[in-house]
Amino acid sequence: MAPRFVAVIDIGKTNAKLALVDLARSTELAVRKAPNPVLPGPPYPHFDVEALWRFILEGLAALNREQPVDAVTVTTHGAAAALVGADGRLVLPVLDYEYDGPDALGAAYDAVRPPFAETGSPRLPLGLNLGAQLFWQERTFPEAFAAAASIVPYPQYWALRLTGIAASETTSLGCHTDLWNPAAGAPSSLVDTRGWGEKLAPIVPAGDVLGPLLPDIAARTGLAPATPVHAGIHDSNASLVPHLLARTPPFAVVSTGTWVIAMAIGVPAGTLDPQRDTLINVDAFGRPVPSARFMGGREYAVLTEGLDGTEPSRADIDAVLEGLLLLPSVQQGSGPFPAAKARWSGDVSPEGGRRAAAVAFYLAMMTATCLDLIGARGPTVVEGPFASNAPFCRMLAAATGRAVVAEAGGGTGTSIGAALLTAPATPVTAPGDACFDPPGPAWTAYAQAWRDAVDRPG
Repeated sequence: MAPRFVAVIDIGKTNAKLALVDLARSTELAVRKAPNPVLPGPPYPHFDVEALWRFILEGLAALNREQPVDAVTVTTHGAAAALVGADGRLVLPVLDYEYDGPDALGAAYDAVRPPFAETGSPRLPLGLNLGAQLFWQERTFPEAFAAAASIVPYPQYWALRLTGIAASETTSLGCHTDLWNPAAGAPSSLVDTRGWGEKLAPIVPAGDVLGPLLPDIAARTGLAPATPVHAGIHDSNASLVPHLLARTPPFAVVSTGTWVIAMAIGVPAGTLDPQRDTLINVDAFGRPVPSARFMGGREYAVLTEGLDGTEPSRADIDAVLEGLLLLPSVQQGSGPFPAAKARWSGDVSPEGGRRAAAVAFYLAMMTATCLDLIGARGPTVVEGPFASNAPFCRMLAAATGRAVVAEAGGGTGTSIGAALLTAPATPVTAPGDACFDPPGPAWTAYAQAWRDAVDRPG
């Protein structure tokens, strides 16, 4: 019988969440959250997996007390993998992808990584290419790396801890890792040339059941011993699942969080520019998805510090529309303008509501640029925190000339999408209830002025 109540372990870069999803109503019945800290080392900055593990076990027990859980699945951020021994234990900590250690071997890695045409994966700094992480770990900690029996993507690491079964899946392998060939639907040449194929855990679909809970996990959480645990999925691709099941292409989805990920559905990949953080993702059904991204959530946090939720008034918005521009990039090193240094037009840094409006417009224009780069067509669906930001949605509609659909409540679809893969026959209604059509000419003129200013050297 298909599950109804699914516990979803949702590990984001900044925060971790445990959600109980009712598939009959496509809603989260209960949610528990915790910060996702990074430990400084030794041997390098890494995720505090033991703190997360305690949070997961306690959360599963609490959710199961509220409503018996029928199934468990996982979704996590990308650019992370676990090196585990034959006993399932880590042989090295799970590296934080914002650590710059892999850059020390950048030239050597560039000499062996496959071309963008093969992987659809741009060359990114720090540990944002998972292949660069593995290469650096192999060179820096050769004995520990050699002791690893399995390379396990991050969602499947948590499934391994729950079931004792190691696996990998394509959405995690296909998100700017250098490890996957989207056209071939197989590991890239890098996996072969480095000899990592024998370590890469068996590849299964994200919705597959790996097995039941380990007996001691069932005992500690109170879940039934036969509770199935599914393989799990990369978070941006999890948020895409409800739309893939409910919408008719072409359309675009913008998933907002620490990263803003723009994904174009129903369009060919075309010619993507790897220098501008465009890439090919792989969806839950193994299909290539032209994508682009920037660290919008991180930028928003930096830019709005001290505003305490200030909402722009109509007067604030009108004042900004007169030509107050924030130009890229606040977070350098990634995104569509990776080398540009942020600046305010006229060197004026506004405060209060005007700043809130200008920041919303900046983020909308960055998002519109990402959508342009991947050839997006049709309506744009915005999910996550930015969906509740009306100035952002209106400017995005103005900049693209297409309707913008904001998901109800501004929540992300990661937990719902991950849960849907445990029962793919579940009827799905397209999420979203607020629709923003392209507004008036003042908004369109602002979008053009922003683009013109970006094009000018400055």
